[in-house]
Amino acid sequence: MKEVSVTMKSKVAIVTGGGTGVGRETALSLARLGCHVLINYSVSREEAEQTAKDVATSGVRSIAVRADVADDFACREMVATACSQLGGVDILVNCAGTTQFIPFHDLDQVSDDIWDRLYKVNVVGAFHCARAVRQPMLSAGGGVIINVSSVAAQLGQGSSIPYCCTKAALDNLTVSLARTFAPRIRVNGVAPGFIAGRWTAAGLGQNYDQIKTAYEQALPLERVCEPIDVAECITSLITGSKLVTGQTLTVDSGMMISGFQVKFS
Repeated sequence: MKEVSVTMKSKVAIVTGGGTGVGRETALSLARLGCHVLINYSVSREEAEQTAKDVATSGVRSIAVRADVADDFACREMVATACSQLGGVDILVNCAGTTQFIPFHDLDQVSDDIWDRLYKVNVVGAFHCARAVRQPMLSAGGGVIINVSSVAAQLGQGSSIPYCCTKAALDNLTVSLARTFAPRIRVNGVAPGFIAGRWTAAGLGQNYDQIKTAYEQALPLERVCEPIDVAECITSLITGSKLVTGQTLTVDSGMMISGFQVKFS
């Protein structure tokens, strides 16, 4: 079993969208490092509660808390719960996100409601959570915030135009918060490429296997991301150099350098 880092032992982490995919793997990774973990969810209650149970097998405390990150009050209540039940907040991983799979050429399918929901969850939600944890982190002597973005922010390629735009805005938020929260709170991001899993599979439907295979054949490292790959990237930014802030680290199997493009339609 990996030795627990003294600096991570008994730290408290909040992982939004922590019941499934990247969020789940991140929660499990942080637990193995000795962190107590609050698992946030909006709709995936059973998965979040199971993840909390799995996290607890590492000998740490864990709770599952429902909160829509688009709701500022819900975010503040969630942070208050972390403080009262787990003892504070040292780490925030903004993994909660949403999208709509819409072919880029189908502009009329992009409604104002879709713009509003994606922006409120993917951008404003991350801001809500960061603002809510700021004072508890400062009271604890400092902290780390990680925003989960996407290569879609730079490529302008992905599930939909609104999704790409919200991830680009999230990257800007990472820089703005890093400057604002320094020097005691570091804020960074990770930008995954294609992630294998049910979220992508559900969005791509019958095209999933074909698109996944096309990526695997074209990417320099010859495989797409699994949730654990992204989780490892996240934990590296938390446990690594203390002089990294305002950065978004790409984890994409070389997608950004391959020039490979695929249409999600």
